[in-house]
Amino acid sequence: MGKHKDLSEFDKDQIVMARPLDQSISKTAALVGCSRSAVVSIYQKWSKEGTVVNRQQGHGRPRLIDARGERRLARVIRSNRRATVAQIAEEVNAGSDRKKYRMLVMVKVIPH
Repeated sequence: MGKHKDLSEFDKDQIVMARPLDQSISKTAALVGCSRSAVVSIYQKWSKEGTVVNRQQGHGRPRLIDARGERRLARVIRSNRRATVAQIAEEVNAGSDRKKYRMLVMVKVIPH
């Protein structure tokens, strides 16, 4: 097995089920086809957290404006095409509970 191959959920479940059946770490690793350290880390994770599923859902920076905010921004821009960025930002912020950044309006309005 290569160094960076991810184990499938089935393989992880096999590791978790084999350990209580008095299978050695080496036998479990041979059964699944992974390293002994992978068996140990998967079993430790299961012992601590009760699950072997990764809980990471999103990566990267969270969005500053959601889909609803983008629609509102587009509507404000269409209503007054001659408005400055400051005026657009002020109008968008007026209808929101969370203040958006003026720079965000500039990025959305003036494409690169």
